[in-house]
Formats: sequence, C-alpha cells, structure tokens
Amino acid sequence: MTAATTNTVPAGLDRVRHRKTRLGLVSGGLGAYWPQFPGLLDVLQESARYVTGRFEERDCQVVDAGFVSDPQESAVAAETLRQADCDLVVIFLTTYLTSSMVLPIAQRTNVPVLLIDLQPTEAMDHANTDTGTWLAYCGQCPLPEVANVFRRSGIDFRSVSGYLHDENAWRRIDAWVSAASARAALRHARLGLMGHLYPGMLDISTDMTLLSSQFGAHVEVLEFDDLRVRVDAVSERETADRIALAKEVFALDSSVNADDLAWGARVSVGLDRLVADFELDAMAYYHRGLGGELHEQLGAGMILGASLLTARGTPLAGEYDIRTAVAMLVSDRMGAGGSFTELQALNFRDGVVEMGHDGPAHLQISSAGPLLRGLGVYHGKRGYGVSVEFDVKHGPVTTFAVGQNRDGSYSFIASEGEVVPGPLLAIGNTTSRVDFGRDPGEWTDEWSATGTGHHWALCVGHRAGAIKAAAELLGIEFIRV
Repeated sequence: MTAATTNTVPAGLDRVRHRKTRLGLVSGGLGAYWPQFPGLLDVLQESARYVTGRFEERDCQVVDAGFVSDPQESAVAAETLRQADCDLVVIFLTTYLTSSMVLPIAQRTNVPVLLIDLQPTEAMDHANTDTGTWLAYCGQCPLPEVANVFRRSGIDFRSVSGYLHDENAWRRIDAWVSAASARAALRHARLGLMGHLYPGMLDISTDMTLLSSQFGAHVEVLEFDDLRVRVDAVSERETADRIALAKEVFALDSSVNADDLAWGARVSVGLDRLVADFELDAMAYYHRGLGGELHEQLGAGMILGASLLTARGTPLAGEYDIRTAVAMLVSDRMGAGGSFTELQALNFRDGVVEMGHDGPAHLQISSAGPLLRGLGVYHGKRGYGVSVEFDVKHGPVTTFAVGQNRDGSYSFIASEGEVVPGPLLAIGNTTSRVDFGRDPGEWTDEWSATGTGHHWALCVGHRAGAIKAAAELLGIEFIRV
C-alpha cells in the first residue's frame, strides 16, 4: 500500500504522509471448549498473534480488539472497533463459534467485513489428532452459519479460507486490505478542482456532488489565483533548490530552456504550498489563458510540479479530469503508481497499443530515469515550457478508469496487459507500448465501449482483482476488458 518501487526510484521524493488505513481485527472461538480441552485456547491465541503480526507488516494501522469467547466479550470488541473508525474489520474464526458472537461486530462497526479462517497447517495429522487438536482446524465450521446470518441481516461480507502459512490465502487477504485502502483513500479524500473544463471535452465533465455522494470525498473548488499568490511568494533560493531537485530527478534534454525550467520550478514550489494549505489528496486542473498572460503561464508551468507531487503520493491530472485523478489516487494507494494516460496510436505490426500523455506523470513507475524535454508548444493547449518523457516500467500493467453511466453512477474499469520494449515517441510525452494479447483494434473498441473517458490511470502490476474488490467495497459496478 505504498508507491510501487522501480529500478530507479527518484531521489528527493519522500512521500507525503497520508492517513493510514485502519484495519480492525478480532479473533474468537467458543468459550465452552476451553474447560473441556485444556491447551486449545493457547493454540488458538498463538494463531491469532501470528495473524496480527502479518497484518502489522502492512502499511496500515492495526486495531486489535483481542480474542473473544462469548457474546459479551464480542460486544466489548465491537465497541472498541466502532470507536476506532476502522476501514475494514477482519474477523478471524479460529474454531467454531456462534453467529451471535459475530453479528454485533458487523452491525456496530458498520464497515466492510472480511471473515478469515486459517487452520494451523495444510492438513491434520489424522493418526495423532484428538478432539481438542481437531477443533484448532475447525475455523471453517462456523463460516456457513455466519454467512447465512449476514445475508439474512443485509450485511455484505467476503471470506478467505486457508491455513496460517498459505500464501495464496494471504494474497487474497491482501487484495481485500488493498481494496479497503482504496475505499478509505476516497472516503477521506480532499479533491481539488482548479481552473475550468477543457472546452468541448464532454466526457470529462463531472458532477462534484456525485464524487461526495458516491465516494465520500470532499471537493475543494480552487482558482488559479490561489496558485498565483503562492507562486508570487516563492523566493529565488527556493526556486534554485527546486531546480537542483529537478536536475537530480530528471535527465535534462538539450531542448530545455533555463528560463522555462526556472519558471516550472517556481510554480512547483507554489503548487506544493497550495496542496499543503488546502490539505489536498489529489487534484485536477486546466486553464486556457490568452495572449501569454500570467494565468496562461501558470497553466503551462504546472507539469514539473504536478509530476513531482504525483510521485510523492498526491496525484494531479491535467485537462480538469477529476475522475482520472480519482483513479490515480486509488492506484497509488494500492501501490500501483498510476500515471495519466490516453490512447496515442495503434501498432498493428507489433500488436501493441501505444498510450501515454503530455503533462503530469507518476515518476515512481518509470522504467528508467525520466527525461525533461523543452517544448515550443503544448499541442492542443496554450503555452510552452518543459514536459516529462518516460516509458512505464516494462512488465505487467493495468489500465484503470473511472467511468460514468447514464444514471450518473460511477464504475471502475480495468484491463490487464504488459508493457513491452520497442520504439517510442520523443515529443515530451509519457509513452508506453502495451500488449493486451489480442488485436490492438479489437481491444480499443471494447475498451472504448465501457464508459471510460478518454483518460485513465496506467498502473504497474496486474491489478484487476484488487480494483474489482475496491469497486465491491464502494458499491459500484466493475467492468473488465
């Protein structure tokens, strides 16, 4: 649940500290067994400590409500977890317990629930297993009972069955923890919208109320003047320090103009202050401007600072595309990076889709050191200056879009492929060659029919399963291509 690592993580890009995902945990078994089978409780509690330790290895805050043996203890645990404002509650069924011990936890916490039953080993040693030893393997016994009661009570849940050192089970558990991190990121997010819609991009237009009502996020409406006053306050020393950071992070093409780099550096410092002052978790921006006036210059100077912020865990999307900023935020919190992307061309000879974008990019998922290139014109936009150029790390990737349906509801859309080597554009754009294992034209047609906008996040790794899980926790549609 941290930014994806690459072969070369840019120096000087410490991630911004965000609220950690809060994972509630309670373990339990039927107290009637303890006097009947001495030593059983010790075995189960040892398993519970192992599970707690595995969760504590993750980048989340674990609230362990302990081991419960009856409904009264369960009620106390439920209140502990309710007060902790958890993002996911994990209930570890260590052996049989009654559904009356579990139902109050789900009801009172009112957050997504994950049931896990992890027996001690792959299988029992039947010749040496008595009743007490068998009961340590009986965590799956109450699962149908609990599932039945949850369904009858209208409680959504998911479950993972396995054994303590079953890495397949832990991968499934991790997917749900990752999904909870995505849900938490949106539930607590402060999303910035600065500027105005790129004229004519009707697919980008987004109802701010829906972002709050469906995801729980707050939307902060910003003016470019909010950035202007902060850029005005940037000192020469701060500008010089940011230029030095840019030279440390990027390779500079000979086309980079020193004045353009200095302006981008100054805007970058001001942008950092804007994000900090408004406590933003993600932002989308666009400003057209006219005649080279200051607001046009600010819009043209955003790419360096936006890329540096995205690499630090505060994604910025250009062209006022807040839904793609949401996809980038979710991707980042899943540890998948998430870079601003659109279609660029289809290569039928090599069987790949070429995709990328000018503007902000997620530097942490670059295949090598990113390049700054100077551009005399930003295609389709006003202004000029420095732009980022790189190829996403070669290997498995996922395209991830937030779509919108006729009824206004959002959807998560994903498709898995692989970034492969080959010739790339050298025009100051991020560009990647993605092989989806099928005809590029057929993939493009199916992808475009899903309700995606013309932008999305390009994530490292195959993440469709985690994205589907996040959609389930958010109660929205998932579409896979």
